[in-house]
Amino acid sequence: MPANVIKICGINTPLALDAAMRAGATHIGLVFFDKSPRNVEIEQARALAAQACGLVKVVGLFVDPASAFIEAVRDSVHLDVIQLHGNETPEFVSRNRMRHGIEVWKALGVKTKADLASAKDYVGAASRVLYDAKSPAESDLPGGTGLQIDWSIFAGADHVLPWVLAGGLTPDNVAEAMRLTSATSVDVSSGVESALGVKDEDKIAAFCAAARVA
Repeated sequence: MPANVIKICGINTPLALDAAMRAGATHIGLVFFDKSPRNVEIEQARALAAQACGLVKVVGLFVDPASAFIEAVRDSVHLDVIQLHGNETPEFVSRNRMRHGIEVWKALGVKTKADLASAKDYVGAASRVLYDAKSPAESDLPGGTGLQIDWSIFAGADHVLPWVLAGGLTPDNVAEAMRLTSATSVDVSSGVESALGVKDEDKIAAFCAAARVA
C-alpha cells in the first residue's frame, strides 16, 4: 500500500527542502538538537518553515527539551507537528499536545517485539508514535544513525496508535520495509544523504517514488 506520510527529516538547507517538496514528501523535519549534525538554529528554521508553509507539513524534532525551549521555537517557527525523540514521559507529551494545539509525535526506540508495546503508555497523550531503531547506549544521538529495525518484529503487532516506520530506511529498501511491516507512514534522514547531514536530491526523489508505489 502506498505511503500516506513520507517524511524527510533533518532538512537544513533551502535546496534540500526544495528537493523534498518536488519529490512529493508530505512532511519535512527540522531538528532542534545541538548534538545532531542536522541541527538548525531558530532563525534558520524560521526561513525554512516559511518556505515550506502550506506546501508540506513542518515537523519540529526535539530531544528531552525544556518546555521553554519549545515555546521559544514555536514563537518564531511555524510548526505543524512537534516530534519528541528523547525520554519524554506520557505526561510531558500530553501537556505539550494540549498547550500547543498541534499534533505531537512520540518517537520510540525499538529492537524487539516487546519494545513495540511501549506505545500503549502514550495512548491519549501522543497523536502518533514513530518507531526508530534503538540507539546503542553509548550514542549521543537518539535517531538518524542509519541503524535498521528488524522488520520481522512487526508481524502480527497490534498497533494502538497511528505509527510511522523509521530506522535505516533507504530508497532501496523502503518498499520492502513497507511490505513486511504494513507501514503506510515512513521517515528517513541518513538514508537520503550523500554525507553526514547533507541531503542528496536524487536519493530524496528515489525514496519518495519508492514509498509512493510500495
